[in-house]
Amino acid sequence: MPEMRQNPVNGQWVVIAAERAMRPQDFPATREEPRVSDCPFCGGREEETPPEIWAYRQAGTDRDAPGWWVRTVPNKYPALAPDGILAEHNEGVYSRMTGIGAHEVIIETPRHQVHFHEHPVGQVEEIIRMWRDRYCDLARDYRIKYIQVFKNHGREGGASIEHTHCQLIATPVVPKSVMDEVVHGIERYRQTTGRCVFCDMMVQEQAAQDRLVLEAEHFLAFCPFASRFPFETWILPKHHKTDFGAISEDEIKSLAWILRETFTRLAQVLNNPPYNLILHSSPVNIPWDPGYHWHLEILPRLTRVAGFEMGTDYYINPTPPEMAAKILRETIEDLGTSH
Repeated sequence: MPEMRQNPVNGQWVVIAAERAMRPQDFPATREEPRVSDCPFCGGREEETPPEIWAYRQAGTDRDAPGWWVRTVPNKYPALAPDGILAEHNEGVYSRMTGIGAHEVIIETPRHQVHFHEHPVGQVEEIIRMWRDRYCDLARDYRIKYIQVFKNHGREGGASIEHTHCQLIATPVVPKSVMDEVVHGIERYRQTTGRCVFCDMMVQEQAAQDRLVLEAEHFLAFCPFASRFPFETWILPKHHKTDFGAISEDEIKSLAWILRETFTRLAQVLNNPPYNLILHSSPVNIPWDPGYHWHLEILPRLTRVAGFEMGTDYYINPTPPEMAAKILRETIEDLGTSH
């Protein structure tokens, strides 16, 4: 029988089409030819990007020149821009505001590399540090209310350049999806139980084990109960943390390991699928504490969102999360679990 499951954080329902039970080999393989010859993100081609905002680079090397190992530049075609005055206008039933914010690209390595899991763990640590540094810098702008770090991989994942990179967009309003999580899930659950819904989810996942993927010193990876996509995986700090910007050095090392290990397993099981990686963190520069629990969501793009999903906001997932987690756990034995 198909089953409908509800996400306890935002109330969203999904359909787990268990009768289809699609395993990794049932999804079509995605193959993309490399395009290294015209890549503006490679080392030595720094003049082809907008001027860098920040970079980790060798001492004595110049801005917008070789010598860097992680580099952040403005998006060439930004969704939002930092210059100007934040202003709102109402026109009857319609509202508008100036597109104040930021849109940055974090280039993860100077060498032409396509897959995130090919980074050494130490390089993943540096990428996470760049997320943190840019996040904290933008959070100092009082006009900014939310900062979204995300990664699109593959054409189906929305990536227009194959060289491995991620992006950051800072917005002047809190997204509705975040408000739904805060108001309909986190705050309501806290008022009822006095606890964090994310923390309780982790307790239940650790006890049940059937959706658990792997565990690090400070983080837990599991396929969520109401997974929207096949092999959807969440990574949460084990201890309640509201703001990603406050991540410690020990947590960066732990997150780098579990993130790379998770991507390695997904790549092996699903043949390097297209995906989206999304950071969910607490809003910034607001006068109230939403009691959020920051986390990462990995969304493999193995199925297409079509009319039913867009019309109802009900996703249909043909791979039960228990099956997905079991496959990923079994892959751990093949790859090894050394920290």
